[in-house]
Amino acid sequence: MNEITNPVEGDNESSTQSRSLRDGQQHSGLASGPGSGPLYVQLANVLRDEIVSGVHPVGSLLPTEDNLCDRFSVSRYTVREALRLLREDGLVVSRRGAGTVVVPPSNSDSDIHQVMSINDLVAFAGGTRLVISSVKMVTLDARLAARAGLTKGEEWLQVKAFRHEDGVDVPVCYTEYYINRDYAAVGRLLHRHSGPIFPLIEDLFGQSISEVNQQISATLLSPELAAEFREEPAAAALEVRRSYKTTDQKVAQVTINVHPASRYQHSMTMRRMKG
Repeated sequence: MNEITNPVEGDNESSTQSRSLRDGQQHSGLASGPGSGPLYVQLANVLRDEIVSGVHPVGSLLPTEDNLCDRFSVSRYTVREALRLLREDGLVVSRRGAGTVVVPPSNSDSDIHQVMSINDLVAFAGGTRLVISSVKMVTLDARLAARAGLTKGEEWLQVKAFRHEDGVDVPVCYTEYYINRDYAAVGRLLHRHSGPIFPLIEDLFGQSISEVNQQISATLLSPELAAEFREEPAAAALEVRRSYKTTDQKVAQVTINVHPASRYQHSMTMRRMKG
């Protein structure tokens, strides 16, 4: 479970609460230490983790505002802002007089609705290891900007790597990461990290990845990638580009994964929605 650390300047906490944090007073889910973002973002991250882990299952009520204020020693303003982020993520709905309820992913107005959980991306990477070949800052030229869906001339941290299943020499996929320069400090941690990168951005910078846009395209393996995958040069492959956005719609990271077509299967369930 995430821990809430000291508030940063500008968070609307009472002076009494701020003093207790600076003094290092411990609370449930709360610890003193370097600030890692506004308190309401940190509180939202704690509650989000509890929802994902099943502490608050779908259909259950979250603790009341008063209970959350007491548990984390924060103001009602902080609690309400944290709940607002959870509503924006589609994790809860708040009803006057009925409290805040954990809900399944919200439905769109269209007849056919498809949802991919961001948590599925964490689960996918959980049983694999990342073998990094290069980490460097790059300025995007026109070709690379178009491929990554970003703006030409911007500077991003580029990470090139292969992802392997445990105990298997042939990689699962080739991956290029493009990390917003505001979060490029995560590059120092990558050689000791094996899972997905976006949770590092969340933890280090107090951000919340609330949306991932995915695009799948057909491509051909280059001779270099074909050799790594032990496939024929120019063999069919699929390129999966994902753009990770924070709650304020800022692109924090883009990943481009290349999978040999013979080893990639994408499946989803589509349901007709009533109403």
